[in-house]
Amino acid sequence: MPEIAGQDASHALAAARRVVVKIGSSLLVDTASGAVDAAWLDSMAGDIARLRAAGKSVIIVSSGAVALGRRRLGLSAGARLDEKQAAAAVGQSMLMQAWSATFAAHGIVAGQVLLTREDTERRRRWLNARATVEALLTLGVAPVVNENDTVATEEIRYGDNDRLAARTAQLARADLLVLLSDVDGLYTADPRRDPDARHIPYLADLTPEALASAEGPNASTGVGSGGMVTKLMAARIARSAGCSTLILSGVPRAPLTALEQGARATLIAAPGTPMTAYKQWIAGSLEPAGVLVVDDGAAVALARGNSLLASGVSEVQGGFDAGDCVRVVGPSGPLGVGLAAYAAADCRRIQGRNSREFEALLGWKGPGVAIHRDDLVLIP
Repeated sequence: MPEIAGQDASHALAAARRVVVKIGSSLLVDTASGAVDAAWLDSMAGDIARLRAAGKSVIIVSSGAVALGRRRLGLSAGARLDEKQAAAAVGQSMLMQAWSATFAAHGIVAGQVLLTREDTERRRRWLNARATVEALLTLGVAPVVNENDTVATEEIRYGDNDRLAARTAQLARADLLVLLSDVDGLYTADPRRDPDARHIPYLADLTPEALASAEGPNASTGVGSGGMVTKLMAARIARSAGCSTLILSGVPRAPLTALEQGARATLIAAPGTPMTAYKQWIAGSLEPAGVLVVDDGAAVALARGNSLLASGVSEVQGGFDAGDCVRVVGPSGPLGVGLAAYAAADCRRIQGRNSREFEALLGWKGPGVAIHRDDLVLIP
């Protein structure tokens, strides 16, 4: 993935290869009727269709399930948690029906992905969620992510979809997070109260001054349960994963088209790239749980940037699960670390064997490699 350079918001969108777009309830649900704003949603689907046609992967993080279900059930905004969960159970199908219908008009299939905070903070569940999103994108499906409010308790909830969107960008290794708001970015003061407030088009870093600005006059944007503070907290999460963030107004129809035509936004840059950040996490944050010993041929292939094939594994040491970090050791010594595609017991069954034999050996069809090159960090 390319590092997004420059300070221009529209350039950031044009340069991105994988984009996560977060859409809040107040944009998607018409406040007067309490129903989906079909015209706005269709314009958003048109924007996403154009990005996909340009070769970009797009993931949508969409609020709206609780708001739609609450209206259908006649619940108030101050409903209890169990009532909100009931509203989500009713509203999720309504939300996905709206997305499916609007995407169908553009020849796109929508797929629902429901997450809780645990799904993006516990590594094995994170890996499972990542695999699902990757499979959907590979199949040409537009993933529509929402918090799984029907099962999430207060202790495992995000509370706002800005942070969920940032975690989604992190697990999907997106290079751009787009947070649609009811304002066109960050200001030095509240522009609705201070005529001298200046728009901030670009932040190279999230300085204490920027965060303080959001905590003060920018704190409430009126977007769902999040405000400007939550957006900057989301941007901080995204930056740690090498993902830049755009905050722009989603009020006009086709907001991404408006951005390309010169609409204002705030771009918060990220250092490095998503892949660089991901590999730094593997190399520096995980304790290896086992060892894969490989032969000379595999060592040469790894040095060329290839994945580790099971046919090149000569010995499996230790006990580990799929997704655990393992050391890779060659005939001349340590080669690197990576995330195992299979648990230790399964690695022993397939070591030295061709991927065509995996299903017969394991009884199920799994990945074709022992460690994918994206999940592997070599020692310099």
